[in-house]
Amino acid sequence: MAQTTSPRSYPRPNRSTGHPRAPGPDAGARSSGAIDWRRVAQQLNDLGYAVVPDLLMPAACQSMVALYDDEARFRSRVVMARHNFGSGEYKYFAYPLPRPVAELRATLYPPLAAVANDWHEMLALSSRFPTTHGEYLKRCRDAGQTRPTPLLLRYGAGDYNCLHQDLYGEQVFPIQATVLLSAPGRDFTGGEFVLMELRPRMQSRAEVVPLAQGQAVLFAVNQRPVRGARGPYRVTMRHGVSRVRSGHRMTLGLIFHDAR
Repeated sequence: MAQTTSPRSYPRPNRSTGHPRAPGPDAGARSSGAIDWRRVAQQLNDLGYAVVPDLLMPAACQSMVALYDDEARFRSRVVMARHNFGSGEYKYFAYPLPRPVAELRATLYPPLAAVANDWHEMLALSSRFPTTHGEYLKRCRDAGQTRPTPLLLRYGAGDYNCLHQDLYGEQVFPIQATVLLSAPGRDFTGGEFVLMELRPRMQSRAEVVPLAQGQAVLFAVNQRPVRGARGPYRVTMRHGVSRVRSGHRMTLGLIFHDAR
């Protein structure tokens, strides 16, 4: 398996657990569920994705799902079939973001920025990402990207999401997150999260990532480095959702760059 280097810096550990601090209760995270960022970074480097268990508690997932019918929370609604994106729909949150969404975005960003900076170094890209999400959002605003990108996605039976990339302008943070809000087997069947890796001069590779309610998958938005025999090379990533066979599936998407 091709591997890349591990990031060099991580957030300050929680003294009681030895792990970096997870989002607090206001973000809807389990207070005891500290994230092992070294494991996450290694999986992102090796596979292009990593699963974070129990990022949100079931009650927090239900509260997030309930926001979908509050139109005042959102700036736009997209029916996927109208744009040949797939089948189903999603809504982009408006600013100000709901507090749990804003806090998750701000808390997950710093350790992911360390991974992203390592990726840029490997790919000989000169740009580096700042240490806080607030600083990065200022960079987005300066580039004319002012519209928030976190979103809720809703799928019913027969719905799916075509393979795609979430690119909204010049500024692209190379890692994003999807949190499964519904419970597989109870709320829906099917609807697997799918990643496609397009490798130069090789056949593409697909991966299905199983998720439980409250788990998040962190994954490459567009391109990531892989270390080959002659040095690092780029692979292109796309993601989507397979057809939902029954029930309803809802997810929270956390994209760290804003849109034009």
